[in-house]
Amino acid sequence: MFKLWVVEGYSIRQLMSQSKYSARKLYDMVSCQLKQPAPPPVLGLGRSQYFIFDGTFLHRPRSLIALMDARTHMLVAGQYGVSENYQPGLMEFFKGLKQSGLTPRSFTVDGNRIVMGVLRELWPDIVLQRCLVHIQRQGLSWCRISPKTTYARRLRQIFLQITKIKTPAERDMFLRAVTDWETKYGSQIGKRPESGYVFSDIKRARSMLLRALPDMFHYLDSPLIPTSTNGLEGYFSRLKGRYRQHRGLKQQKRENYFQWYFHLVPK
Repeated sequence: MFKLWVVEGYSIRQLMSQSKYSARKLYDMVSCQLKQPAPPPVLGLGRSQYFIFDGTFLHRPRSLIALMDARTHMLVAGQYGVSENYQPGLMEFFKGLKQSGLTPRSFTVDGNRIVMGVLRELWPDIVLQRCLVHIQRQGLSWCRISPKTTYARRLRQIFLQITKIKTPAERDMFLRAVTDWETKYGSQIGKRPESGYVFSDIKRARSMLLRALPDMFHYLDSPLIPTSTNGLEGYFSRLKGRYRQHRGLKQQKRENYFQWYFHLVPK
């Protein structure tokens, strides 16, 4: 019954129909189980080397973070109540995994600077692949659907190419396009003092792209490195759908709910 409540999101009424137990009995069963933490995962961390890491907000300021094996799309670890922007919590999370045997070659991440700083501090030689979907989505948002200036239209075309790059030759063509745009428009845009809403977004798009370039194309050196965090975003979407049916849990039970969900639904 508890597994159906957590994994399938069944209501107490649905469980009553299936089990023939009373509502009081089912509430007691669920409450008793939620007071117990989920068993620790059997990780086998030394066998996994390519990972996806991301975080999500459930309802601000509540958030959770999770680490997924990029090859199997199995959840390696997750924690409720830790934000991507909270360095001490992230450090504790990853230190625990490192002590348990995590020996990564790469992480695919959304570009959060605090996350990348923690990972590089713990694993100085790690490969950090930026999520191409995040870069493209944010860049296109800042450039607008129908930009009115030539520099914005050309920058938008650059962002549109990001997820289409499959070979070193296509990467080199992309980098030449960025260099040409930067030479013709970007360096001047960076110096201009205007702070209007639209122009400021173009500045943000340029800055984000230039910072991301060194970590955008590691996947071309290894097909095992994923280009996006989509695997975890899909997992988060399913998790939120289940959790919305159980909102209102007290703090301790809420934390245990997510640990049970990670345990019972690792994929």
